[in-house]
Amino acid sequence: MRIRYVVSTMLFWGREHPLSFEQECLFLKSLGFGVELWPNIKGQRECRFERRNWPRLAAATQDMLVSMRSRRDNPTLEQWNEQIECAKMLNATIVTDLNCLGIPGGPKTNGSGFTEEVIKLAEMSNVRLCLETGPLQLVRKVGDKFDALWYCLDAGFANIDPHHSFRQYVDELAPRVAHLHLTDNYGQTDDHEPPGLNGGISRENWDYLLNTINEYDTEVVGSFEMCPCMPAVMIRQATEFLFDELKWPGRPERQVGYSDLAYNPI
Repeated sequence: MRIRYVVSTMLFWGREHPLSFEQECLFLKSLGFGVELWPNIKGQRECRFERRNWPRLAAATQDMLVSMRSRRDNPTLEQWNEQIECAKMLNATIVTDLNCLGIPGGPKTNGSGFTEEVIKLAEMSNVRLCLETGPLQLVRKVGDKFDALWYCLDAGFANIDPHHSFRQYVDELAPRVAHLHLTDNYGQTDDHEPPGLNGGISRENWDYLLNTINEYDTEVVGSFEMCPCMPAVMIRQATEFLFDELKWPGRPERQVGYSDLAYNPI
């Protein structure tokens, strides 16, 4: 296994603007990272992967490792072809999900002609297409049906599935993992915090992930997929310091019935 690293442009959401892309790429390049391109700037609808943007993408990412998160606006076959051609130009992997491939969230994969066409387009362009972690059995079923499809294992998603353990995700997907989303959470909501949280994914599970994918002769892209610091994160960090470390009295208690509620306006 050979692993190389990129940072998702999710990191800049809320701070980036239409003129900041080159600065972001230069910043990541200076740190030795490649870049994972999200299709949009937060709050804007224009897709980065449209043909008119290709010269700018190519110039800004020159000599960088690039991966792409596919369009999320129910892309047509024509739009899929456009972003696959863009990926070919950038020598990029495309990470996508079940919905973007036209696969419903139910247990059946019948009527997947659209999916087959997308995968054929990627094969013809020699673009690696990775299906991002979703419901484990459905992801496996789709992978079993389409041999050319690879997997993106999202560590954060694998940590919050109530039906399967983190290690089950690793064991089931590892032979065809070509992409990792390196992100963490506290097991309740996939809030894309940096790996290494105290109380997040355990060190043992991170070690298990690395050791398992290392058993396979695969080139893997590891993408740091992290949100900008959100209000919930700042509140958590402040309360952990004040109440856990300084032992201040009167710590507020989480209210019953709100475990599924998260402030994450993305």
